[in-house]
Amino acid sequence: MLRRTLAALLVASALCGSCTGNKPRTLSTTSALLGRIEPASLSLAEPSPLSLGARAAPVPSPEAPCPEGMVLVEGEYCPDVEQKCLKWMDPPGTKYAEFRCARYEKPSICKGERVHKRFCIDRTERRAPGSDLPRNFVSFDAAKELCASAGARVCRESEWQFACEGEEMRPYPYGWERDPTACNTDRTEGLKTHGRLTDYRSRAGSHPRCASPFGVLDLAGNMEEWVAADGAKFGWKQVMKGSWWIPSRHACRQFQVGHGPEYGGAESGTRCCK
Repeated sequence: MLRRTLAALLVASALCGSCTGNKPRTLSTTSALLGRIEPASLSLAEPSPLSLGARAAPVPSPEAPCPEGMVLVEGEYCPDVEQKCLKWMDPPGTKYAEFRCARYEKPSICKGERVHKRFCIDRTERRAPGSDLPRNFVSFDAAKELCASAGARVCRESEWQFACEGEEMRPYPYGWERDPTACNTDRTEGLKTHGRLTDYRSRAGSHPRCASPFGVLDLAGNMEEWVAADGAKFGWKQVMKGSWWIPSRHACRQFQVGHGPEYGGAESGTRCCK
């Protein structure tokens, strides 16, 4: 019924425009005519797709590439990097001479072929249960069990380094100049309490400026983190990266060996990869 009414109105409108010599009426005029159709006529109309409430099919959100609390790291990693220190923080002959570089030459130089990497890594260190503080007294063996229980694994050294430096191969996660205030680092006083290392942990993720190009936090400081060496590292299969103590291992490529897989101290923790 409605279709016949509409057709008649449209034909009448067109014919009337031709008889008077005026231009055919526009859509707005036709709409005005349609607006005068009685409600009873509208109730007889055949439903259109829009009147049926047709909707576009919902677009499913892509699955997150990493579990909650992890960050995706993907890009071209350089296994062999040359980073030249232009200025040391500590003068020659002092305790920490040539430990801390105040400024590196920019850019860093890749001395070999890059390797594509794609993996997930914890944004912060693994926390102690019911606490904002990172776990400590974690051995390498315990770190492997901890990560495996979460469906992950201990990070490889190359993964940890890439998450820290990014494709620019930054010496520090935040750039080429050392900033002692960016991370929980450079603890040199009161290092021991009752014969063991003083607990200088800070809350996981509480240093937003200690962020890598991928947004991973506290790689240059806070806990000294266990990672698996890519091959034997001076005979060791596990190494430690980062830490708040001793002003040295705060650059992305620096590391420590000398502790077996059973060692766990006040400074030792971990994060996981997947």
